[in-house]
Amino acid sequence: MNTRLPSVDGLRAFEAAARLGSFERAADELHVTASAVSKRVAVLEELVGAPLFVRGARALQLTEAGRDYLGPASHVLGLLMAMPQHRRGAPRRERLRVSVPPTFARQVLMPRLAVFTGAYPAVELELLLSLPQLDLAATEADLEVRFGSGGTGAPLLHERVLPLAAPALCAALGERPGPSALARLPLLRSPLDPWTPWFRAAGLPWPEPEAGPRLADLGLVLEAAIAGQGVALARPSLARTALAGGALRAPWALAAEPAHQYYLLPHAADGPAAAFAGWLRDTCSEAAREAQALLSGVT
Repeated sequence: MNTRLPSVDGLRAFEAAARLGSFERAADELHVTASAVSKRVAVLEELVGAPLFVRGARALQLTEAGRDYLGPASHVLGLLMAMPQHRRGAPRRERLRVSVPPTFARQVLMPRLAVFTGAYPAVELELLLSLPQLDLAATEADLEVRFGSGGTGAPLLHERVLPLAAPALCAALGERPGPSALARLPLLRSPLDPWTPWFRAAGLPWPEPEAGPRLADLGLVLEAAIAGQGVALARPSLARTALAGGALRAPWALAAEPAHQYYLLPHAADGPAAAFAGWLRDTCSEAAREAQALLSGVT
């Protein structure tokens, strides 16, 4: 015998329409259009060789052939739904708490975070902000980026610091100024990035600046520099947006090893923490490369 079998979509459309009394309600349940439900039922009726519904009434009514067909159709659908191979549980979500300093989070993590969340949709990521100036550990974090002298951590951004300033301040230095011209400009101070390492690299026997406000956040230092309030000693990766837009320039290409670095503390060797750590190292390397490329065009 030449047996023709109905499609599962056709059976589902027929069963839902019979149970709910209309193609529209069946369409809502199946997340398709009412026209799609009607067409699937029509294909099923052609296969059966008889109308399954009386159309035209306020609510759909089964014909005698429809009543005879509904029982077997519902039974077949029930058998298919009961098969364990067709059941998919919700993906198991794993929570990952990452502690990072605020400026690092804004300038390095956030522009690329969608890459990680897209690659690991089952990881529920929670970002915690730490306070570098207080050197406080986030005890609830699964993975932690610290800013300081390192200790047992691995450095993340292999960058040197250099002066950055708004174009107007750079113009005030004149053409091809020597490092000592920096004495003519206000210097932005921060305990997180003292000026002394750069002074020594430039051959300037100057002490740490004592005038002007002290800013305990590297992001605030950059904002003050963009506003023309003074010269910032900064990491290029944190200033990429300002460098790319021309809001900051580097009067000198001379850079110095900073007093502090960003470090990744020891973490779990596998699971979400290890995956995030690998992505983070790649992200930091890319940010540093982008920043250097920008500097080559503005120094």
